[in-house]
Amino acid sequence: MLTLGIDTSNYATSLAVFDTDAGEVVCDCKKFLPVKEGQLGLRQSDALFHHTAALPEMLAELSGKADLTKVAAVGVSAKPRPVEGSYMPCFLAGVSAATAFALAKGLPMVKLTHQQGHIAAALYATGDLTLFEREALVFHVSGGTTDLLLCHEAESITPLGTSSDLYAGQAVDRLGVKLGFPFPAGVYVSEQAALCTEKVRPKVSVKGLTCSLSGLENQCTKLLAEGHDAPYVCKYCLLCVGETLVRMANNALAECPGLPVVFAGGVMSSDLIRTYVTNRVPNAHFVPGKFASDNAIGISILAARECGAWPTTSM
Repeated sequence: MLTLGIDTSNYATSLAVFDTDAGEVVCDCKKFLPVKEGQLGLRQSDALFHHTAALPEMLAELSGKADLTKVAAVGVSAKPRPVEGSYMPCFLAGVSAATAFALAKGLPMVKLTHQQGHIAAALYATGDLTLFEREALVFHVSGGTTDLLLCHEAESITPLGTSSDLYAGQAVDRLGVKLGFPFPAGVYVSEQAALCTEKVRPKVSVKGLTCSLSGLENQCTKLLAEGHDAPYVCKYCLLCVGETLVRMANNALAECPGLPVVFAGGVMSSDLIRTYVTNRVPNAHFVPGKFASDNAIGISILAARECGAWPTTSM
């Protein structure tokens, strides 16, 4: 049985096909939304247009990698997070495409959320499918979230902590764009940070399970004004994010000892953050960048779970 996943986020249009018999992602494709130089994202109307224009071509591309006539269910991100009032117009493009596909073939359609997709992709990429059946602490760190969540059976999510102001991905992207890099700028900031050999001491603001990241943007601006080069400031920015997550994770583990800690979201694609956090948080699980950044992989997996078709053993 195959399931099709569709995700139309603020960053990318993405599709994925999951084979429930093999317990693996057969194929996926992703196209980042075009953002003009110097801008920090798109208006929702523009994002909706680009998703609508990209989906037919991407479905054709996907059909060359998998037999879409064998798809038995469709999953789609219908909103950002599984909470009341969560809404973004960009997800309407995915819902429209999923609805048309499902109705044309008489298939069940499962409406999910972007955040659930991130979490499922991260759990799947650890290679331990038992994480889908038990409690875990999950960080969703991106341009729109810096959330610490208690997850049970992947779909059930209880918010535990978050940022009181700026999100981690926003801080990274704003620094990158200030340095002249395209949006989203995470990959460029990471490349610059890897060039820095100087020791950096991050200064962060964490109280319990809540963090504040607005000061990080100001700190990076000040460091640049003082003459520090781009590699140093990029390393400082990423290590501040890493230290913030370390403190939040260890505070949560003091209340929920022994739980696995899984890191999802585009910001967690940074090798520097992964290394920093892994050495300081017990039982931490990181995943390859393909599964950390925006994609439809988790949506295709959750569609399979919702339809009762799910592997019973780890990969």
